[in-house]
Amino acid sequence: MLILVGGLTVIAAGLELWAIVENRAVALADILLMFLYTEVIGMVSVFYISRTLVVIYPIFIAITALARLIVLQGKDMDPLNIVFEAAAIFILALAVLLLGRRRED
Repeated sequence: MLILVGGLTVIAAGLELWAIVENRAVALADILLMFLYTEVIGMVSVFYISRTLVVIYPIFIAITALARLIVLQGKDMDPLNIVFEAAAIFILALAVLLLGRRRED
């Protein structure tokens, strides 16, 4: 299943790059979307290299997706929604911290 996710992510990234070349312009949304594609491809490659599913990678992807949402829709959103999304990023960052400490023990 992850091979399908990885393959579709590579296709989506290629289509996005093609759209950038056709438009001859790079927007902030395009760059942030490429970060998401890179993280998904990284997660899939780590799984196939180590044969273990690292839980931290999906959390990083969620943090990046929420940050992208805040950056791209920040001006038009209700300020309370921005606070909720920032709190979600904080909670996810705490989860990464706790998972990292658990690994050290």
